[in-house]
Amino acid sequence: MRKAVAYLAVSLDGFIADRDGGVDWLDDFADAQEDGGYEAFVQGVDTVVMGGRTYRQVTETLSPDVWPHAGLDCWVWTHDSGPLPHAQCIEGDFAEWLRAQKRKHGKDIWLCGGAELLAAAAAAGEIDRWHLTVLPVLLSGGIRLFPEGEIQRLVSVRQSGGMAELVYEPVRL
Repeated sequence: MRKAVAYLAVSLDGFIADRDGGVDWLDDFADAQEDGGYEAFVQGVDTVVMGGRTYRQVTETLSPDVWPHAGLDCWVWTHDSGPLPHAQCIEGDFAEWLRAQKRKHGKDIWLCGGAELLAAAAAAGEIDRWHLTVLPVLLSGGIRLFPEGEIQRLVSVRQSGGMAELVYEPVRL
């Protein structure tokens, strides 16, 4: 069975975006010599899923000229209507859709971002692994990754330059 993996960067104090929803704080690490395990991770997935704001951020700000997820099936969970040149829109209940995708044959599913998308998947118990690259930045506010009370079990740690790669699995109570 395929796994749903949340793979993303997070600040040391637990935020995935600043107060304005921006990720400019990632720019200082864009030229790192090592890829932090990204290439190895991408080899194990065939699908990338993101929220509407994340999709717009990727296509309009982060990579407006080149689609960075070429070769992967891309799905977007959004309440906005409009064309999605590189993706298909997820209709209806996200957790239901994700459960159905996990039952299909294929590689793992990358939950790329969007706080609402991650919260919906986590609340439904559908995130099988959290693969986080913790960057040595304190944002002191913004969009928090984990809601209070979320319980995770650390399964591995790897250091890459000034970054730490942490892999968590949810504790099912």
